[in-house]
Amino acid sequence: MSSFSVRFLAPPLPSSNQFKTSKLCAAPAQTAVPPPSEAAEIDALRLEPRVEERDGYWVLKEKFRQGINPSEKVKLEKEPMKLFIENGIDELSKIPLEEIEKLKLTKDDIDVRLKWLGLFHRRKHQYEFHYLGSTAQSLADKSDGRFMMRLKLPNGVTTSAQTRYLASVIRQYGKEGCADVTTRQNWQIRGVVLPDVPKILKGLAEVGLTSLQSGMDNVRNPVGNPLAGIDPQEIVDTRPYCNLLSQFITANSLGNTAFTNLPRKWNVCVVGTHDLFEHPHINDLAYMPATKDGRFGFNLLVGGFFSPKRCAEAIPLDAWVPAEDVIPVCKAVLEAYRDLGTRGNRQKTRMMWLIDEMGVEGFRSEVLKRMPEQELERSSSPDLLQKQWERRDYLGVHPQKQEGLSFVGLHIPVGRVQADDMDELARLADEYGSGELRLTVEQNIIITNINNSKLEALLNESLLRDRFSPEPPLLMKGLVACTGNQFCGQAIIETKARALKITEEVQRQVSVTRPVRMHWTGCPNTCGQVQVADIGFMGCMTRDENGKVCEGVDVFLGGRIGSDSHLGDVYKKSVPCKDLVPLVVDILVDHFGAVRRETEEGED
Repeated sequence: MSSFSVRFLAPPLPSSNQFKTSKLCAAPAQTAVPPPSEAAEIDALRLEPRVEERDGYWVLKEKFRQGINPSEKVKLEKEPMKLFIENGIDELSKIPLEEIEKLKLTKDDIDVRLKWLGLFHRRKHQYEFHYLGSTAQSLADKSDGRFMMRLKLPNGVTTSAQTRYLASVIRQYGKEGCADVTTRQNWQIRGVVLPDVPKILKGLAEVGLTSLQSGMDNVRNPVGNPLAGIDPQEIVDTRPYCNLLSQFITANSLGNTAFTNLPRKWNVCVVGTHDLFEHPHINDLAYMPATKDGRFGFNLLVGGFFSPKRCAEAIPLDAWVPAEDVIPVCKAVLEAYRDLGTRGNRQKTRMMWLIDEMGVEGFRSEVLKRMPEQELERSSSPDLLQKQWERRDYLGVHPQKQEGLSFVGLHIPVGRVQADDMDELARLADEYGSGELRLTVEQNIIITNINNSKLEALLNESLLRDRFSPEPPLLMKGLVACTGNQFCGQAIIETKARALKITEEVQRQVSVTRPVRMHWTGCPNTCGQVQVADIGFMGCMTRDENGKVCEGVDVFLGGRIGSDSHLGDVYKKSVPCKDLVPLVVDILVDHFGAVRRETEEGED
């Protein structure tokens, strides 16, 4: 609420000596942007804020309610944050599901408004695939009032105690309970039932976690360098900044209603390494480290996003902020988006659409108006990122900047873990490290602060030998998959089991000399980020050679990450999933230097 204020302490800044040996270069090439002259063409009435504060909540003004989308109507009918701030969840959790389903208001509570608390209802029929040899059995799994809960885990840093608590939650749900590492360095837990939610929220708070403001029209988990603070090559430790952003966005987990009524979801990251592990070009706001006049700070990229109708890379705002202004400029950008973003067609409400409409300079001027002193410096050139940089592999054993310590990156196949896995990970973090785990946007986990004398014993642990290898096969290394329709109501196809199965079959047919990043997403919402993959698979329904409807994918090719980031293009549309193995084999041979094993080993 606007009356709520928190004093945030700036994180310690890197010393100026740190940058004397850094190679400076220009920012990565960006997509074309509307010319600054467009700013002058904006009608003054267009700059009137579309929302106003009423009783501590931000509400769409009546004059702007014509033609709004259904989600905006749900927010107007009942403020979602009241479920948390005014304890509406306690009452809702006591109502039987069949009674909730009878009324539109409470039905919208469980289907829409609970997403403000990080709870996603499994609404439509889902499908669970069990691979038996080369066949797949599809078992209908009707919605039974279960929820996925998404957490806030800034910079992907978590503790053994937090991991054990989450394991205890999902364990009580049996086969319905599991957890996923997400593409935003985050945990999602599954199987949750509504009557348990108040108790779970209390338990999260006790271990220093929250699920608040992690879904729908809110700011997503702040992403940073997964090696922050331990990376010998890092430019800046991103953890303090991500923590401050998360604390600000959620008002220290109490609920920051100033930013819970955005036109759409909004992503933020802080870049701390030349590797760009944080994927800045697909975020609505990305902080790119840069010095100016001997001061450390950040150049800003804005507007990156994926959606079913459009994908756009972030573009420069031509703005630089000192490190102590990370929060003020985040606030200003969010306010500009909240106040001026359109609320009609949901496919045209992400922040880049507003930037397109106003022009970069017009949008920048609105951000400037909302800065504390109405000042916003122009970007610093060059920045601190080395353009020619070979992206490092964090899987396996690597030395930390702290002498005598190492970290071990573990491959978590398509990010899926069970309760027992989480307990084991927590044990290993305590026994061999400092009780800390790091999650990555590639759905993997890093154990940090391991004394070198303990490395051999850790690598001999059964969890690493049997399940979460530090040295997975090359094609498995870069494999990413969204939830798929096993649990997600939006997904068109099953993804996780299929991604593993197809990759295993492809590995038997070809050998590769380097990792090839393959991403799977169950629908055009592209949570699996197929556009940044070397090879991407986006779920669709298609027809097989007999004209029978079946699950298929649109195949993307050519996505790149790092300093030469580039979104991939559609390579082939509507490929039946059963026909994917030979197609992927051909792509790997033709585009990635793979060698067919029959050729390599000789035919019998």
